[in-house]
Amino acid sequence: MTTTDLLVRKDQLAATQLRTREDAPLAEGQVRVRVDLFALTANNITYAAFGEAMNYWQFYPVDDSAGPGWGRVPVWGFGSVVESLQPEVAVGERLYGYFPMASSVVLQPVRATAKGFTDGAPHRAALHAVYNQYQRCPVDPLYSADNEDTQALLRPLFATSWLLDDFLADNDWFGAGPPAGVLLLSSASSKTAYGTAYQLAQRQGIEVVGLTSAGNVDFCRSLDVYDRVLRYDQLEQLAADAPCVYVDFAGNAGLRRAIHTHFTNLKYSCAIGGTHVDQLGDARGLPGPRATLFFAPAQGKKRTEEWGASEFSRRLVQAWRAFATQVVATRPPWIRVQHHDGPRAVQSAYAQVLAGGGDPRIGHILSMADR
Repeated sequence: MTTTDLLVRKDQLAATQLRTREDAPLAEGQVRVRVDLFALTANNITYAAFGEAMNYWQFYPVDDSAGPGWGRVPVWGFGSVVESLQPEVAVGERLYGYFPMASSVVLQPVRATAKGFTDGAPHRAALHAVYNQYQRCPVDPLYSADNEDTQALLRPLFATSWLLDDFLADNDWFGAGPPAGVLLLSSASSKTAYGTAYQLAQRQGIEVVGLTSAGNVDFCRSLDVYDRVLRYDQLEQLAADAPCVYVDFAGNAGLRRAIHTHFTNLKYSCAIGGTHVDQLGDARGLPGPRATLFFAPAQGKKRTEEWGASEFSRRLVQAWRAFATQVVATRPPWIRVQHHDGPRAVQSAYAQVLAGGGDPRIGHILSMADR
């Protein structure tokens, strides 16, 4: 058997190559998982853009045969166990989790339970545990067999949105809450941003303003989760002295500086994404508060310890189901799935998502298999 990977240059994200290699025999305790489908969103571009700083490249390292400087971008999706030398994981099991953009992957399950297992590969031991968990679909409370595409696209992003909303509330909006405060979200058409806005919209008195490009204004307004939607060049419409929290999904260095300069009462600057890959830059020397990276697993760990795992799961499941229903029930729906099947199609879709500027309603579902 062979495995096909999409490799990406770590220092030049537009450079890619497809590599097909012979599968090595499994070692005792390993399983081989066929990656059936995965989502590709701006979130995955963020993984690549922050790959070195946040260790995303380390989950699926590339051996030296490809040459130096290549990596595999992690994605979220579904797979099926096709070979197993781990007695607690059966051939045919359906799994949800964190995969490479590849046709298959070898995992080393440890700490298996009825719900799932952890990948115990030595190179992942020091990486954050949330990314090493694989869920057995039949007993996963977030799973539904009839909407795997929606789950792959939105589930990991919504978990981040939900935890970000909770983090802001947990910190009393950093002083930018009601009655006069503003929560300002860039890249407002991105799925993680509008998931966050959806959660914020459930709260009373929070003014949520979305910043987006001119072509995405109508889409963002149609979601009805932002109190106001402005173009990036309309920042002056917001009062400079308003208490403000900036939630940066864009990673655009120029925009960040403009916001830090405009708002004389900026309470907190939250860096979370990098959708504007060609305009990334550091945050040194900015007026106002230091731009601080939000790491969703840290808030998840805090709440799991405070609430207990069962209560944490109950709250997340309840919020997810409400959001997933909203996304598909609205007319027009917030998302339309577009499938890309086969290695060349995967490579082309990656280039398309990296370039940005596409229809924000389109959700890209990829598979290395030709169908």
